[in-house]
Amino acid sequence: MPKSDVRQTRRVALSSFLGSTVEFYDFLLYGAAASLVFNQLFFTRLTPLAGTLASFATLAVGYLARPLGGIVFGHFGDRLGRKSMLVITMSLMGVASFCIGLLPTYDTIGVWAPTLLVVLRLIQGVAVGGEWGGAALMAFEHAPARWRGLAASFANMGGPAGAVLATTMLAAFSALPEDAFLSWGWRVPFLFSVVLLAIGLFVRLRVDESPAFQEAARRATTAPEKEEVPLLAVLRRHPKNIVLAALGGSAPILMQSLLATFMLTYAMGVGYDLSTVLAAQTASAALHILTIPAYAALSDRVGRKTVMIGGAVGSAIAAYPLFALVDSGSVTALYVAYVIGNPLLQAAMYGPMAAFVSEMFGTRARYTGASLGYQLATTLGGGLAPLAATALLAGAGNGTDPTPVVLFLVGVCLLSAVAIALTRETNRSDLEDAAFPDPVAIAEAP
Repeated sequence: MPKSDVRQTRRVALSSFLGSTVEFYDFLLYGAAASLVFNQLFFTRLTPLAGTLASFATLAVGYLARPLGGIVFGHFGDRLGRKSMLVITMSLMGVASFCIGLLPTYDTIGVWAPTLLVVLRLIQGVAVGGEWGGAALMAFEHAPARWRGLAASFANMGGPAGAVLATTMLAAFSALPEDAFLSWGWRVPFLFSVVLLAIGLFVRLRVDESPAFQEAARRATTAPEKEEVPLLAVLRRHPKNIVLAALGGSAPILMQSLLATFMLTYAMGVGYDLSTVLAAQTASAALHILTIPAYAALSDRVGRKTVMIGGAVGSAIAAYPLFALVDSGSVTALYVAYVIGNPLLQAAMYGPMAAFVSEMFGTRARYTGASLGYQLATTLGGGLAPLAATALLAGAGNGTDPTPVVLFLVGVCLLSAVAIALTRETNRSDLEDAAFPDPVAIAEAP
């Protein structure tokens, strides 16, 4: 591989990481604020439990909108190019987050406050739904086969990097007196989004379009037959791939969502103070940034399936011990639980996931297919997880027994392991449309 191509691959991977960090900072900041702030400011007429459930419901709205963003931006990303869609999605996310920071509360404008909050969360969901696929594919399609997993994982590294920024900012302002934090302190991290938006756009505008897309577009202009709409092509040729991508990706997203949002409320209910839990989250996310590419690089060598199934089974085995560590009330045990949960186990599933999903689809429909599969996984595993876990915990006797939540996590992890096992190994497959077969059809062949 020429040195100039290597430099370009590194530059694109870095841009995917930085761009995703900005996007996920905004998206995950909302999740933390939903646990700590929104129930007190936008749902003041409800009981504390009902307010928390309503707050998590608005969190779920963003996840439910992500498949729509994947379809819309995937369509235009497959037709017009990856780069332009990434600029649009980042702009939408930054503006929506900035507006959340300016939003009046229920006491000021009544029911319009939660209504506008839901609208802005919908915009966030659509934006991040289109962002992930483009960021992953820009790095993925620039890289040679032996580096594809590692390169694509830079987009996923943006998740924990954004979490570090979000929790650090929120933790810093949560140290204010409670009245000041609820009055204006929580708004500053959202308003800071406009600074990150400027940085992200500067980086995004300096990278080249994906060479795989450029070549596929060139071939399409010389092909005599009319191209299908990308969504229809994916649904007609690879419907099972969409289902398996969604189910296979549900466990890592569920694990991430539970630790980032539900566990925050749960740990505080056990008796930990907010600053301690946020510090544990931040330390875990910092390590997560390192283990995601490590597991992705391992999947380039031994295969995506081996690494991801290992992570799913390991997560199922560790589910109850993780909650037992948190229930112990020990600060050290809390840190251990977060480190085991995210950097060691969740990363084994999440690191190879971008390449795993992307390799299921051909170039001219890859943005649509990968985005739809991944975003359905986020809806199933992330959007409904905090809401479901809170409801399960509330319905378990005195509201402190985590057993139903543990069983929920175990079930999703095992379901993901089965779905991943039903696909074929793709870590060295040719990305050319004509040469790329249906992974499911091969997996089912005698």
